[in-house]
Amino acid sequence: MYQALYRKYRPRTFSDVAGQEHVTVTLRRQIISGRQSHAYLFVGTRGTGKTTCAKVLSRAINCLNPIDGDPCNECTSCIGIENGSILDVLELDAASNNGVDDVRALREEAIYSPATVSKRVYIIDEVHMLSNSAFNALLKILEEPPEHLLFILATTALHKVPATILSRCQRFSFKRLSYSAIIERLHFVAKNEGLTLTEDAAKELAVLADGSMRDALSLLDQCASDKIVNLQRVLDTIGLVGHQELLGLVEAVALRNMTTALSILDKAYNDGRDMSSLLSETASLMRDVLIFKLSPDSPLLSGGFGHNELTALSANLSPERLFSSLEVIREAVSALSRSSNAKLTVEMSLIRICDERLSDDIPALLSRIERLEDAQRKHGSVRRAAGVNTPETQDKRETHTQEAQGEEESDVQVAQGEIKAGTQEINGDIETGTKEMKGEIETGTWETQGEIDANVQEKQGSDFWNNILERLKSDMSIYSLLSDSTKVQAELRDNVIIIRAGDVFTVSLIDSKKFSDPLKEAARNVIGPDTLTRVELGGGHTEENRTKKIDDLSRFGVVEFE
Repeated sequence: MYQALYRKYRPRTFSDVAGQEHVTVTLRRQIISGRQSHAYLFVGTRGTGKTTCAKVLSRAINCLNPIDGDPCNECTSCIGIENGSILDVLELDAASNNGVDDVRALREEAIYSPATVSKRVYIIDEVHMLSNSAFNALLKILEEPPEHLLFILATTALHKVPATILSRCQRFSFKRLSYSAIIERLHFVAKNEGLTLTEDAAKELAVLADGSMRDALSLLDQCASDKIVNLQRVLDTIGLVGHQELLGLVEAVALRNMTTALSILDKAYNDGRDMSSLLSETASLMRDVLIFKLSPDSPLLSGGFGHNELTALSANLSPERLFSSLEVIREAVSALSRSSNAKLTVEMSLIRICDERLSDDIPALLSRIERLEDAQRKHGSVRRAAGVNTPETQDKRETHTQEAQGEEESDVQVAQGEIKAGTQEINGDIETGTKEMKGEIETGTWETQGEIDANVQEKQGSDFWNNILERLKSDMSIYSLLSDSTKVQAELRDNVIIIRAGDVFTVSLIDSKKFSDPLKEAARNVIGPDTLTRVELGGGHTEENRTKKIDDLSRFGVVEFE
């Protein structure tokens, strides 16, 4: 009967375990010195060797002829434990045996001495799945077990294990396996199986495994229908997009070429490529481009793409746009599990990252502002290159004064229109945004600092706002913004907290769900359950300051979205 590769090549000694030397070396030294603990807790993500090390440890402790801390795997104890004929070593799955009755039965059996080996060993996998009552039942015997008893607990969710259990175990943390360790093991297995595994195929499998050796061997097993396993076979078998196709897709997105991007997506969909994998690969490449822009020689790069390829892509992708695109892709990946039309979901995400105007979140807005600033810089560079300050160009400008003034007024109008559009999309209120940009302050809604009377100032100075800020100190991003009195001011009026911010972006940020939910909860706890909050634009900006800001922004130049 065929045996899966990850089972066939499961390590049988500590020396064979890859990438976890900080764990295996310590366990071997404890066995050699005879100073092993009565309870171990192995923590780590899937496929990192927790259960494997637990099985090796159970054999090494009971081995009749241990070799430098490793089990010999030849004596009767090792063979019996490995084939399951010795019942003194039990492996339990806490996911299906998580009740208090199961733990009580275990506790009643554990007091008996082992029949054929020196130590009775209980390996409890996914121990975090035990119920609270089961943990309580396990606690006493785990604290003071009989001399012949050993517990090995394994979990992928350390935060779900009670502190009372953690304090009674020696904890070992298993790291995600490195790409090099996975690639080396893949070549070893492929050679023993008579397979020809190319280097680029091994790298792709290592990336897909995401630090899990079991996943890597399972993927190799899936691709081993032929004796030659190359990159194309891996892509075809698992349903991934090819290297050049992915580069073409991201390049089309960088150039805002929506037609080409959708055409590449359509071809990948018709070829049977997995849409979730397509988004994940796109996000991985954009993440590499972002890191490359910040540090071209960073060791954090995945290594799947070359220096020249990343250089070409980074020239057309700013950090602001990369952040916005990654946020859109993250939302699309989350929506795929609930979507009945995967292709439509991916198409919508590609359209949104090609045109930032279709997204109203903060990263998209920052990307649009970056485009305006970039256009301003280019406009200034062109004017400097043309020698705008030389006498010759001065004469020409005087000759065409009216024409230049007309163009400048047009630039101002277009820039102001873009600024108004961005403000309206953030606030969700076109009328309010228009009034703010024009400096028209509506009585009762917009108040300047000079119009706040003495009664309002007294309320602002009261302790209610400090008490609210005290409750928000756990989230420093919220606290640092709201506690800045130069940007944000608060007033309590008839059980309504009126918060005034000095600019449109701060208003939008406070109105966002991330900020508004904790703020409302803190306000209700301090003042009362019927407390309401309202965010307004004001915060000390005078009419002169607003006019100056509009005049400054109007110098951006003509920018048209494609």
